[in-house]
Amino acid sequence: MGDRSERGPVKRGRRTTISGEAAGTRAERGGAAETRSRQVQEEKRRDSPGRKHKYDNHASTDRLRCHTLQESLLSSDSGYSNYRGILNWCLVMLVLTNARLFLENLIKYGILVDPIQVISLFLKDPYSWPALCLIIVSIAFIMAALYIERRLSVGTISESTGTFLHCINLTVILCFPAATVLTLTSVTPVGGVFALSVYTILFLKLYSYRDVNKWCRETRQAKARTLSRSHSCPSVHRANGNAGNTRVSYPGNLTHRDMFYFLFAPTLCYELNFPRSPRIRKRFLLRRLFEMLFLIQLMVGLIQQWMVPTIQNSMKPFQNMDFSRMVERLLKLAVPNHLIWLIFFYWFFHSCMNFVAELLQFGDREFYRDWWNSETVPYFWSNWNIPVHKWCLRHFYKPMMMRGVNKFAAQVAVFFLSAFFHEYLVSVPLKMFRLWAFLGMMSQIPLAYFVGRFLQGNYGNAAVWMSLIIGQPVAILMYVHDYYVLNSVGASQSDIV
Repeated sequence: MGDRSERGPVKRGRRTTISGEAAGTRAERGGAAETRSRQVQEEKRRDSPGRKHKYDNHASTDRLRCHTLQESLLSSDSGYSNYRGILNWCLVMLVLTNARLFLENLIKYGILVDPIQVISLFLKDPYSWPALCLIIVSIAFIMAALYIERRLSVGTISESTGTFLHCINLTVILCFPAATVLTLTSVTPVGGVFALSVYTILFLKLYSYRDVNKWCRETRQAKARTLSRSHSCPSVHRANGNAGNTRVSYPGNLTHRDMFYFLFAPTLCYELNFPRSPRIRKRFLLRRLFEMLFLIQLMVGLIQQWMVPTIQNSMKPFQNMDFSRMVERLLKLAVPNHLIWLIFFYWFFHSCMNFVAELLQFGDREFYRDWWNSETVPYFWSNWNIPVHKWCLRHFYKPMMMRGVNKFAAQVAVFFLSAFFHEYLVSVPLKMFRLWAFLGMMSQIPLAYFVGRFLQGNYGNAAVWMSLIIGQPVAILMYVHDYYVLNSVGASQSDIV
């Protein structure tokens, strides 16, 4: 009985399975038969006299026609945009061309890369560090700006007095390092450029710091007209309490921690509450650090091995005013100069600034936009250096527009300010004033008009690239030639006397 009870369900299960398979097989056969009948009916309709004639006409038409209305792929009207193969070809040709030039340079000059020589560019005397001492002194100007704002926040000094003190502080920030570099002979040109760059950044940051705090006071005074004093003027303790988790409000931002965070943050425009990233990505940080170390070595090597010999060989044609040789040397210098400039852009605006931003958890990483697609000169200048562009727009261009200055005059003023700082960072460290950098920046105004008026699309983009590739070597050769004549020729004449 036990065996029967166990085997019974098994037999029933098998019968059910077999019957299910049979039903499935019949369904598949029925579906196949139905499909076959449809194919037969379709063939019959196709074989009918009218259908067959129409099908044959269509087939014969396809055999006779092989052309359609369409544009060539390289035409702009074709809508084709996949030029990846051409881009790869350009990259291969660029690598091969530069490899030939690099081998030619090695055969002609040998290995010129010397890391010890780089240190000598910053230091004449290993026991004297004037550029570094100059940077350390800048802390005094930082503290001055912070304490002026603190006095203004509590009403100890008037707004006009605070503005006057800020103007003195900002003026000294520009004049003091320039006078020091011009006076001390121990400051090298490279060390002077580094120190003046730090002071220029400090000037722009403290100017923004002063403006934003002034706007906060104006907002607080506007609220005070409608709210009670207890709500419109919160104390520093209440506004700054638990600052790590809450948003800071004025005057709770007037702290040393807030000031130094802004000074090290990769931006020139001050805010009370910067956007912050949730965490520090260690892999991202290490990649940027590797890029910084590798690319700085690559730039130094290219400058020593490639640019310096070319510049030295360009002095004789400039002295003899041999125009054809000057053009040849200019074009020869354009390639390594532009390559180093592109590497510098990636090193500074992507690697360095992203490294600092990641370390400080600074959230706004838009340090540049697609300047390589620039079809006009203003588009390039407003997209290749976003921190400077934001500062000019926020603290210089818009205030001028609000005061009634027309758009063109405001744009010219922005270029004038940029030209001043370019000349400031070149002429003072070299201790000579030739205004080549200033004139080069101001020449961007007529160039922008010409490109915007007569060149469009790809032609405008090509014009922007030509100005970058040719314009920088011209300025470099002019300064190097004048510096060489001023120092070498002047020194030889003094030795004769």
